[in-house]
Amino acid sequence: MKDMQAIILAGGRGTRLKDVVRDVPKPMAPIEDKPFLEYLVLQLIRWNVRDIILSVGYKYKFIQNYFEDGKRWNVRIRYSVEDVPLGTGGAIREAARLVAKDTFLAMNGDSFFDFDFDAFSAFHLSRKASLSLALAALDNTGRYGRVAVNEYGEVLGFEEKASSGPGLINSGIYLISRGVLPIFPPNNVSLEQFVLPRLAGKGLYAMQAEAFFIDIGIPEDYLYLKNHYKNIFKKLFYP
Repeated sequence: MKDMQAIILAGGRGTRLKDVVRDVPKPMAPIEDKPFLEYLVLQLIRWNVRDIILSVGYKYKFIQNYFEDGKRWNVRIRYSVEDVPLGTGGAIREAARLVAKDTFLAMNGDSFFDFDFDAFSAFHLSRKASLSLALAALDNTGRYGRVAVNEYGEVLGFEEKASSGPGLINSGIYLISRGVLPIFPPNNVSLEQFVLPRLAGKGLYAMQAEAFFIDIGIPEDYLYLKNHYKNIFKKLFYP
């Protein structure tokens, strides 16, 4: 994915983590000796993505003071600062002002999916997609809801967070073509609840993979990652 630009949505408050993490933005929750967000930066570096825009809001100075301009990682880091919460859709639309490419990567700042970004880029191009999302296969989708796709990867629809059992979930990693941005309202709007359902059947595709996925939004999963760091992140980034 050389020359790709990436937006990381890093404005989350982390209210559900308040009992286990001090009062910092959720992506700055510590894992071993680094904030969770740093591992996402390292993941992008693994796939040759070195132009990164951090979409920030809540207590963003914690993030800005830590990452600065990215030189410590030999990457370029810039910031899209929300004065008021914009939701995932609004945050992407605002941060995209800093994007020069026709296609860009966007990803949640509170989840990690060990995904093949090069294969994802090839998939997006082959489908001539307006927007593509990466799907994680889980044994239990109850916390997330499911995504229905056909054999060609076209998204057919979304199910709410009621269905348990195995299925495919939205991992929070996207490839977005600039031409689709006008469908993003210029205000506080959810990508997942507003934008994506309206794109179903209109150039919305999804690529699935069976790979490690975790969302640190609840204490149980955050503590799991902390306790299994050596078998997960250390193995990936420091073999």
